[in-house]
Amino acid sequence: MMKLHDLTQSDLDILKSIENIVDGIATMYGQHTEVVLHSLDAKHPSVVKIANGHITGREVGAPITNLAIQKLKSGQDISNAYLTKCANGKTLRSTTTIIRNSKDQPIGLLCINTDMDAPLQSVLRTMMPEQLFSNEQTHSPEVFARNIDEALHSAIDSVNHEVRANAAISPSQKSREIVNQLHELGIFELKDSAQVAATRLGISVHSIYRYLREIKANQAENDKASA
Repeated sequence: MMKLHDLTQSDLDILKSIENIVDGIATMYGQHTEVVLHSLDAKHPSVVKIANGHITGREVGAPITNLAIQKLKSGQDISNAYLTKCANGKTLRSTTTIIRNSKDQPIGLLCINTDMDAPLQSVLRTMMPEQLFSNEQTHSPEVFARNIDEALHSAIDSVNHEVRANAAISPSQKSREIVNQLHELGIFELKDSAQVAATRLGISVHSIYRYLREIKANQAENDKASA
């Protein structure tokens, strides 16, 4: 039988740092997925953070479940997905992950429970970005690049698209603004980035270097003025 121990302050800090992960997972999967962080403190093994607790009716302070204890004893740090029924009759698809400290001692459990009885249309709707159901649809700049070249091209194209579409920036200033934004992103720290940017933006590399010199000169003046 796996014995629980009294958690140290370091253990509690680890669990505290995972609370944002609970909210992040719940935000990703929506209101039909419950995310629970259990403390395995021997004095009071219980829920210390929960999102979408309406699914099982639990709150912070609720005791750890017998099934969670069984998963702890199984020897698997990440359980296979399993089906259960909670007290209110809902069928849940669940998975449990053991959280360990630097001594490899179990200090917590991260459990994810999805309501399998929820209407499919409602599940899909909660997982869709809100702007899809409003009149404020926007272009997403995120691209999942497979290498540094794709990441570089994506960043340049994204900034170029946004600046070119911004009517508040005069045409004569657009190239300068694009270079300024790419500089703020740190793009020009990458090897050959100025040449790549010049090609994709259709401007000369000499213009890019000139804009960068002006940007750095302005930054130096501002730093001197604020000193």
